[in-house]
This record gives sequence, C-alpha cells and structure tokens, in this order.
Amino acid sequence: MGVLRENWFLDVRLKLRHLQLFLALDEHRNLHRAAAQLHMSQPAASKLLNDLETNLGTRLFDRHPRGLTPNWYGEIMIRHAHSMISTLRQTGEELSALGEGNAGTVAVGTVMAPAVTLLTSTIERVHRDRPGLKISVDVDVSKALVPRLLEGELDFAITRIPAGFDVERFVFEEIGEEELCFVCRQGHPLADKNPLSLSDMAVYPWSLQPIGALMRQRVDSLFLHHQVVPPRQIVDTADLLVSLALVDKSDTITVTTREAANLLCNPQRFHLLPFSETLSVQPYGLVSLRHQRLSPGAAVVMSTLREIIAQGT
Repeated sequence: MGVLRENWFLDVRLKLRHLQLFLALDEHRNLHRAAAQLHMSQPAASKLLNDLETNLGTRLFDRHPRGLTPNWYGEIMIRHAHSMISTLRQTGEELSALGEGNAGTVAVGTVMAPAVTLLTSTIERVHRDRPGLKISVDVDVSKALVPRLLEGELDFAITRIPAGFDVERFVFEEIGEEELCFVCRQGHPLADKNPLSLSDMAVYPWSLQPIGALMRQRVDSLFLHHQVVPPRQIVDTADLLVSLALVDKSDTITVTTREAANLLCNPQRFHLLPFSETLSVQPYGLVSLRHQRLSPGAAVVMSTLREIIAQGT
C-alpha cells in the first residue's frame, strides 16, 4: 500500500458498514459471528471486507482456520472505527437533545482530586445558565481515561498523559498536583502513635490502587526509598469506596487524595495518619485532543473550568 491521498476514504469507498464490521471483528475475531451480529450473511461480510482490502491494496486481517486476527493496518482501522462510531453516537445524542429543547451532552473524565472540587463547582456554575446540558463524569486512573479520550468516549479529561502515549496528539494545560494522605479507622492501633514511621504502617493490611496506577507507584516508591518491606496483605482496587469500607471494618490502611479524604472521611469514623513527609503525585491538567473540535456544550464546560481554576490561583 502506497501513501494514501487526503480523501482516501472516498477512493476506497469506505462505508459505515465497514466501521461496524471492524467493531464486530474486534469483539469476535470470527467472520461468521461478526456477520451474525450485523445481521449479514458470512459471504456478504467476507465480500465487504475483501473489497475494502482490495481497494486499499493491503490485507487488514490475517486469516487462519479459527478466525481472523488484525495486523498492524487492521489495528489502526479498528481503533479509529471505535472513535468514529462513538462520535456518530454523540452526534445523535446532541441532535436529539437539541430537538427536545436541551443543550446537548458532555462526557468528562477525571482523576480523583479534581472531581471533588473543580468539577463539582464547574457543573454547578454551568447548570445555572444551561440547566438542560447533560454532563457525565467518570472518575478513574489516567491509564484508563486517556484511551477513552482517544476513542471518542470522552470530550476531554482532567488527568495526566501516561507513558507510552504520543503526547503530540494532546493539548495539556497543567493544573496542579494531588496531595496524598494515609487513612485508617478511628480506634486503629496507630491512630494515636506519633511519630509514625512507614515500618509501623507496613505490618497492617492495606487497600491500594492497582499496580501501575500513579498513586500506587508513588506508594511503592515510598517503601523502596525508605528500604521498608511493603505490606504483605494488599487489596488492589481503583474504587475508593471499597477501600474506605475495608478501612471502616478492619485495621486496613489506604491512601487517597487529601481533598477526597476531607470530603468523604467522617472524622467520627476515620482518622488521617500523621506522616512526616508531604506526599504528592505528578501534576494533572486539562487534556483534550489536539485535532478535535469540542462540541458547544463541552467548550462551555471547559471554559468554565478554566475560569474556576484561574480564580483558585
């Protein structure tokens, strides 16, 4: 396959049905099951795929007796098919919302701390003027949010750009760091211990974000730096409520952002352990796709978010 022209999709007669077939093949890796999902015959699905590959001048999938596997070209087509189908769905939602007299939909992803303060203030202010704007907020770790942004499931995110992603695809506007703290239950054996060492805490069970998550990396590096053996009993979960439930019912210790702890940790039930070091993770920021224009609703939310960030500095 040579270099494609700017309007290559017209040259190869790319259709919406091709995009749907890519998604079905990504899910099933079998042409018969993919065709059945799309209510097509297998020969029709095979012809649809073969015609596109012929027009492109390259194979997109490797055929084998048990099904199909996308090659590098196929992986690219599948990834962008997800994004284009998601964009079309969002277009339909916005058109429907406008038809019902509302202002559209906005999907925002965020790491923990901004969800507690920045986004709640932003949503309250936006809804004063645009009560019909539907805003969804997904709280997750950066490694989960950025792929969803690339696939078009999110309009923008308040997050970090993890290693391994092409930073040139994003616009990053730094906001600040997340300060971390250790949380235990009231009445925990360490609640009144001062000074408190990492070794003291390591003998108790912990609940932490999964391995690879930024907050978990910070905690793991803390034990490594102090040459303390990490806790033997660790529950891996990205859900803070699960961690707090474990903390509430046992001697488990967890780590969260200070803003989240101030909001969710009732002082009558939870205790923030004093620690001599200030813990934080690398700065997060507003992240959007460089070559994607925001919908009017998403632009309003981002503009309001910028105003609130500026007022807080």
